[in-house]
Amino acid sequence: MAGVNKVILIGNLGKDPEIKYLEGNIAKANFSLATSEWHKDKQGNKVEQTEWHHIVLWRSMAESAEKMLKKGTQVYIEGKLQTRQWVDKDNIKRNITEIVGESFLVLQKKESTNSQSSNSENVDSDNS
Repeated sequence: MAGVNKVILIGNLGKDPEIKYLEGNIAKANFSLATSEWHKDKQGNKVEQTEWHHIVLWRSMAESAEKMLKKGTQVYIEGKLQTRQWVDKDNIKRNITEIVGESFLVLQKKESTNSQSSNSENVDSDNS
């Protein structure tokens, strides 16, 4: 049986997407996404715990993200986990686990913080 590598997140962008064009004019967008959960501590106080995720989008999805997403936008993202390794300039081995997006849906734009955006848009990977 094959494994399953599926991630579903709903959160808010921590920064505007940064887009780069690689060899062959292939677009790659990166941004951070915050997901938050609430729980009560031993004293009964409500405590927020926020996780930060590194998101990577490719090709036309990256270009759509650059146009549609801004810091604070609430999005639904589906993708998969991917870990990369490299050696930095100080010859130290580094690694990072990212979510490679396969589709995203804008749930709420920054300007409309009091209600769901009525013009939600879904963007899927084109794998071109």
